[in-house]
Amino acid sequence: MKIAIGCDHGGIVLKPAVTAYLDSKKIEYVDLGTYTTDSVDYPVYAKKVAEAVASGECDKGILLCGTGIGMSIAANKVKGIRAAVLSDEFSAAACSAHNNANVLCLGGRILSPEKATKLVDLWLTTPFEGGRHVRRLDEIADLEK
Repeated sequence: MKIAIGCDHGGIVLKPAVTAYLDSKKIEYVDLGTYTTDSVDYPVYAKKVAEAVASGECDKGILLCGTGIGMSIAANKVKGIRAAVLSDEFSAAACSAHNNANVLCLGGRILSPEKATKLVDLWLTTPFEGGRHVRRLDEIADLEK
């Protein structure tokens, strides 16, 4: 598995913990920026990560901003992306099991690094259930046409 990771200045606080988690699990990732706390525009990084996932260059993506909301709105504009903004364990598992979310969005201003890594772990380790959920994902894909 290969993960694209991107953040803005509001999410960069979570990036060291998330990348350390990925390193500990020997999960390959590509860091698409940003690399400082200087103010940047989050849609730039959402696009980079979403396109890396949509093209197949990466299997999944993680986006980090102040709340995760802006990144999720921007990433979901890219065809084939199912980005979910999370702040709790139930949603982390459900977005994988039911929605097969391929991009995870987290907020550096609302989550601790420890909570963020717990959500990443649940998202990555919860399998997609398939079944009735496939039909629903097909309906979502039809909206993109």
